Amino acid sequence: MHTVYVDSAVNDQVRRERLYDGQIFVFTPRPSTIALIQHARKMIETAFGKLDPRDAQFHMSVEEYVSIVAPLKPQFIHHPETKGLIQDILRDFSCDLEQTYLDVPRLRMVTSNGYLTSGVGYAHHPHRDTWYSAPMCQLNWWLPIYEIETECSMAFHPRYWSQGVRNESSSFNYYEWNKTGRKSAAQHIKSDTRKQPHAVEEIELNPQIRVVCPAGGIVLFAGAQLHSTVPNTSGFTRYSIDFRTVHLDEVRSMGGAPNVDSESTGTSLRDFMRGSDLTRLPEEIVAQYDKGDPADEGLIFKPDSLGDVDERELSVVS
Repeated sequence: MHTVYVDSAVNDQVRRERLYDGQIFVFTPRPSTIALIQHARKMIETAFGKLDPRDAQFHMSVEEYVSIVAPLKPQFIHHPETKGLIQDILRDFSCDLEQTYLDVPRLRMVTSNGYLTSGVGYAHHPHRDTWYSAPMCQLNWWLPIYEIETECSMAFHPRYWSQGVRNESSSFNYYEWNKTGRKSAAQHIKSDTRKQPHAVEEIELNPQIRVVCPAGGIVLFAGAQLHSTVPNTSGFTRYSIDFRTVHLDEVRSMGGAPNVDSESTGTSLRDFMRGSDLTRLPEEIVAQYDKGDPADEGLIFKPDSLGDVDERELSVVS
């Protein structure tokens, strides 16, 4: 059974337990989330000038669009206000910032009608974040920046929560991805040739769950959820923010959701920072996730310049 909880008032521990059991939480906008999307909107709308960012794709070439959004992504990540706004959200959701670790938030855009589907506009195939070396205790927080429709949302595929999918995660190493794949996103305009873990069997997309929440709402789910980007046929570009958290108790115990099919190597845990002071997870805790001796390079993504796009997907993301 899969449940979608809306504006649930359970505490963080119960919420995490239910997320690790495959449930999904949805929250309507509140001041802390609205502050984050207003911050993002200001940056996006400044970058596009007089054009409405949601239909700018219809007034410029793909190359021109990429030239705007490619630098916008790292600028959002490294803006001095961004992490503070994420910390405010976590406090608002009663997360213990001494125990909760976050990674940097991503700004994403999914254009409509197949305009840009690679690189910085990559629309994600059905996947679990754990195929990309995420820990089983990772939680994903996703917010639309502008209003969305079902035709440009995310889809969850709940039948696969406890059913494994044959996939290419065994060939994915997070440290190699840090050294190569994440830096080259802006170079992939017409097609995306970066090696990413895909399913190698047909995925039955239905039944699926799509959540359409207001701008500034949150969809919260486990990184182990199989999810995908819905092909955008809405007629406008979708802009969203996502970030991820882990809790120190589950990191230390290597707990979280069940692992039904993820075989990637390396770990993204070195990307995470303590919510209270942004210090990294203790190395002795992270090291237990490494198989063999980790490489000296690629343990943490280090852009050569602010222009390097920090692109990893949930996302999911997504």
